[in-house]
Amino acid sequence: MDISTQNTHVPPPTPQRSGGTRKRAAGATRRGDQVFLGLSRGSGILLLVIMAAIAVFLTYRASLAISKDEGNFLTTFEWNTGLQPPVFGVAVLAFGTVVSSIIAMAIAVPIAVAIALFITHYAPRKLGGAIAYVVDLLAAVPSIVYGLWGALILVPHMNGLYGWLNDYLGWTGIFSWDEGAPRAMLTVGILLAIMILPIITNVSREVFRQVPQMHEEAALALGATRWEVIRMSVLPFGRSGVISASMLGLGRALGETMAVATVLSPSFDIQASLLNPGGGTFAQNIASKFNEATEFGRDALIASGLVLFVITLLVNGAARMIIARRKEYSGANA
Repeated sequence: MDISTQNTHVPPPTPQRSGGTRKRAAGATRRGDQVFLGLSRGSGILLLVIMAAIAVFLTYRASLAISKDEGNFLTTFEWNTGLQPPVFGVAVLAFGTVVSSIIAMAIAVPIAVAIALFITHYAPRKLGGAIAYVVDLLAAVPSIVYGLWGALILVPHMNGLYGWLNDYLGWTGIFSWDEGAPRAMLTVGILLAIMILPIITNVSREVFRQVPQMHEEAALALGATRWEVIRMSVLPFGRSGVISASMLGLGRALGETMAVATVLSPSFDIQASLLNPGGGTFAQNIASKFNEATEFGRDALIASGLVLFVITLLVNGAARMIIARRKEYSGANA
């Protein structure tokens, strides 16, 4: 047989990759993943350690003060740490902090959501950009500037509103006014609402911009009006984001110091009316008394800070529970 007629096809040699190169590439990837995993895990652990350290510090210093308190720390309407024995409590501070924050949230959240919707779904692009820029500027204004504005501009111009509320709603007791200086909880709540408005607006605006375009187009194709599109598509999708934005604003309202101290006329009593001076907040009380306090007085102020710390944790925990129940509206599941 002619050897030239046989099928002598020989497959081309397969190029051999360098095993060392392959191992080095895989090793480099694994090392990068390990470094990133270590950094991210370390960051999470560091955050927990910092929170635990703050809690331990506050608890220890608070226990030193509460152990010598002759009054009930949670219900006493008095703050006299210089007496022997000392008598102090946080009832007035807790009431003022909660009430002023509720007023601020009731005013700021609807307005902030409306502004965010106007910027994202109603305003022309140039006008929406200008409004967004102004809102960003408001978020950068320092607290003391808001406080000075509130003391010099807001307070003198609140007499008309207070008088109107007293004339038409004074019978409720909540809006009765004895015609004193309007340095009361309602003024504080309005000022806090102005301060937290940019935070809630900015976060809500970004959430509304993430609404899938197909959701809105589907609603329009079914004959929905613009408001119906917002009600059926935009608001349900952004509900969790709005709640998160509101909690960020509430956190600032709960811990605001200088602005409240500048506007409020504090006293350790609880006023039934929101228009009469009196009351106080945790942050305002700490800021106004810390420098002049003795070592024991500072421990008492730290004890009040511990209560504010617990209130903040409870509020954020409640917000997380609400968001978890509404997770079907989150952007990740859209």
